[in-house]
Amino acid sequence: MFYFSTSHSLKFIFLWNSLPNTNESIGINYFRENKIKTMWKVALLLIFTLVTVPVICFYYDDPLSEVQQNALITLLWVYGIASGLCFVVSSITDNYSQVDKLWSIMPIPYVWILAAYADYDSRLVLMASLVTIWGVRLSLNFARRGGYSLKFWTGEEDYRWSILRAKPGFEKKWKWMLFNLIFISAYQMGLVLLTTLPALRVLGTSEPLGFPDIILAILILGFIYIEYLADQQQYEYQTEKYKQKEAGKVGSFYKVGFVHTGLWAYMRHPNYMAEQAIWIVFYFFSVIATGHWINWTLTGGLLLVLLFKGSSDFSESITEEKYPEYIKYQKRVGRFLPSKGKYKASK
Repeated sequence: MFYFSTSHSLKFIFLWNSLPNTNESIGINYFRENKIKTMWKVALLLIFTLVTVPVICFYYDDPLSEVQQNALITLLWVYGIASGLCFVVSSITDNYSQVDKLWSIMPIPYVWILAAYADYDSRLVLMASLVTIWGVRLSLNFARRGGYSLKFWTGEEDYRWSILRAKPGFEKKWKWMLFNLIFISAYQMGLVLLTTLPALRVLGTSEPLGFPDIILAILILGFIYIEYLADQQQYEYQTEKYKQKEAGKVGSFYKVGFVHTGLWAYMRHPNYMAEQAIWIVFYFFSVIATGHWINWTLTGGLLLVLLFKGSSDFSESITEEKYPEYIKYQKRVGRFLPSKGKYKASK
């Protein structure tokens, strides 16, 4: 079964859909070459952003203490091993969802490592506990979709990778391997690390745990519940749709093809909205601990928002080709916010 879910669906996707449509009979090679060039320009821009933005923000913030430096070195070692394994295993098995399997797992040890460096400071224990709840919930959702297997290198691959591999620009194996190394493995795993680094900024601070921390924790738990509800609604809809397809009789509600009720009647990607909100709220623990509204660990949340924009663009370009009504759905329902009202499918 193929359907969208928050869990591990965060792909670095080039915005093919935003590139100009062309007549295949006129200048097809010219336009394909321009698509490829544009794709790599976007790729280089995001790599540049990933490297430079944290560095620039870092210099406008207080320097890392010795314990923060030591903790960061430990995290970088863990990141390097994890991203290297993802690249090697995916290249050998030709299954490129290895990062997907670790997306909801890696933040848990990252934050608990930082809590250990702080001798289990109460704020970092709270942050690590929230990340653990988030990660367990998301991993269970991924598992029920066939994402994990006793043979850890197997499991269901996200269908969008095969679609992307078929795009012009990836005909040669070395190009796809380079994409796998830089973006699927290194970039995405690096982003996972960056989103947890507000906990590094909290490490070593002396501000006691207080009421604002409790408010943030409640907000994160609330967004985790919204994410759960959105994933559950999507799972139930798609499960029943494919069940009816196998029986050879699909009701009008499921002929629409995509989930369009519940939270999805108000937002096209309620699970994506909740995921972004979780990590943006997570950042504010560092604000409370340091007293600074802006610090360099904000970059993880910002880059996550950019990633979700690209991922949702690519997903929607596929969906609108499969289901004609999706274009109307896009016009009537906001992407991440309930800004356009409630959607009602055509009868």
